[in-house]
Amino acid sequence: MEDKLITVTSPLLPNLDEFHSLLKEIWNSKWITNNGSFHKRLESELASYLKVPFVSLFTNGTLPLITALQALRITGEVITTPYSFVATTHALWWNGIKPVFVDIDLQTGNIDPDKIEAAITPKTTAIMPVHVYGKPCDTKRIQEIANKYGLKVIYDAAHAFGVEVNGESVLNAGDMSTLSFHATKVYNTIEGGALVMHDEETKKRIDYLKNFGFAGETEVVAPGINSKMDEMRAAYGLLNLRQVYAAIESRHQVAIKYREGLRDVDGISFMEDMPGVKHNYSYFPIFVDAEKYGMTRDELYFKMKDAKVLGRRYFYPLISEFATYCGLPSSSRENLPNAHKMADSVICLPMHHELGDEEIKRILELIVV
Repeated sequence: MEDKLITVTSPLLPNLDEFHSLLKEIWNSKWITNNGSFHKRLESELASYLKVPFVSLFTNGTLPLITALQALRITGEVITTPYSFVATTHALWWNGIKPVFVDIDLQTGNIDPDKIEAAITPKTTAIMPVHVYGKPCDTKRIQEIANKYGLKVIYDAAHAFGVEVNGESVLNAGDMSTLSFHATKVYNTIEGGALVMHDEETKKRIDYLKNFGFAGETEVVAPGINSKMDEMRAAYGLLNLRQVYAAIESRHQVAIKYREGLRDVDGISFMEDMPGVKHNYSYFPIFVDAEKYGMTRDELYFKMKDAKVLGRRYFYPLISEFATYCGLPSSSRENLPNAHKMADSVICLPMHHELGDEEIKRILELIVV
């Protein structure tokens, strides 16, 4: 029998009958968008689940980044990481802001706080770190630097749904945090996202900005955009919220099995859990040392692909390598040695809540040679 394709991820799907029941409610109400009852419920329940004060829902994970920059009136230059998905930096570009890349910490993949200060100029207005693979940034150090220089901090927390440090949500760090609810994420609303903020006034301003800037029936207070989540996706999200805890625990078990199977493989390394951190196991990256392993990262990647196991070279290439950004002074390879090292050696293994023991065995057999 031909081997079944193993995909790098698989969406968390709600029960179809339960979803159909909620769709009937929406059909009967004829209120399908514009801050309906399911939208309000999901914002409230997410805030409670995530242990944050306020949540504003968006139609995808990129628009919260763009809107946060607008709301905080960020201009000039923003210090960020090249080791992320392109949406992080595209949000800056769309706001006419120049990204300034600094190198990363090889232990976490996150922005290295020791590199931030040297990159600050009179034009710097903010820092935009990313919690890579859901591993929390050094938020304390970053905030100390931001306070010293009067900078705002916006966290791209697309990978960090439900992540906590010593019982505190990592989403409470900085001035704002953004989330992605794309189908590939731990928690999804098919497409979707959210912005987390600390106070009611900021929440109100964000809600204006995501609805064309309307503050009332006839009053427009800012040049906003339309980025509201509709009722169908909000209902879908409410159902998924009921099962995301169990899905994360299933991912945890996959991570345990990967670590057990790969621990003694020379030339293959991986990240351990961080002390005091409640992880969400959004990804399981491995790093290939070609000299020790006897095979390059790409050779292993294509070997897996040929065997119908889809890993992902995430994040490769670096954002700083793309045409839009490669001409920036901060994009030079000499400025980003750790980021290049990680990007050139990483494969994210298949990771999702439905990955079974036989599939895990197949994946490990391709790597353990």
